[in-house]
Amino acid sequence: MIKAAVLGSPIEHSLSPLLHKRAYEILQIEGDYFKIEVDDLGFASFLNSAKESDWTGFSLTMPLKEASFLPELKVSVDPRAAKIHSVNTLIRIGNAYNGLSTDVLAFDRLLAGITFRKVAIIGAGGTARAALGALDGLVDSVDVLRRSAARDLLLDKCMDSTELNLKSMESSLEGYDLVISTTPAGVSDAIASRVTSVNGTLIEALYAPWPTNLSAKWGSLGGNVIHGLHILVEQALDQIHLMSGKSFDYAQMRSILLEEAISTRN
Repeated sequence: MIKAAVLGSPIEHSLSPLLHKRAYEILQIEGDYFKIEVDDLGFASFLNSAKESDWTGFSLTMPLKEASFLPELKVSVDPRAAKIHSVNTLIRIGNAYNGLSTDVLAFDRLLAGITFRKVAIIGAGGTARAALGALDGLVDSVDVLRRSAARDLLLDKCMDSTELNLKSMESSLEGYDLVISTTPAGVSDAIASRVTSVNGTLIEALYAPWPTNLSAKWGSLGGNVIHGLHILVEQALDQIHLMSGKSFDYAQMRSILLEEAISTRN
């Protein structure tokens, strides 16, 4: 039986329990999936205590995507997740945890369906670095708009084959044919007010609230917008596979879970 949960703070808005439990029904698996309020200060204590129970694994959202790297937790981190210094999935193996990033796998698939040459990422957190990891080698350079230089070294380590250009959050978005926004609610609002023309696709990681000011502005100017629910569902597909041990048709599961998520938000 699967016993899993999404951890983060705030967590009440999360649709992950809806998606995972629906997938268990489809796969005819006995299991449950919860959402638990855990912040970065309480993460280590929670994770260590969870070893005494029958947890299968955890999904991690803000602010916990860097928390698995605490040395005392001894999480075995997948090389790709280590490169981007972001873990959003923990799979329990005995009394230890394996850490992975299904965010980067989600971006791998999402980017495969888009044509682009000039790319900007807004934000510097775990989701931004997952996008960088997926973009490495696909384009000559990527611009990252961030509020401070605090995570510049982590950003730089994401790229082996692609040049990274670090810019201020006040920089223009004109001329990009792919923009990926990964900031918390409200952070990109000031950028939205400065956008006057678009040419290409915006991937917005947020799904609550929706639409964001940036996604609404981008769409009103004729640009293509990929909803945050697409990222949520896409990264969940790999988590469902990892936690259940079951193989399934991703295209079919994606369609069902997207319809479920969209109907909930409407």
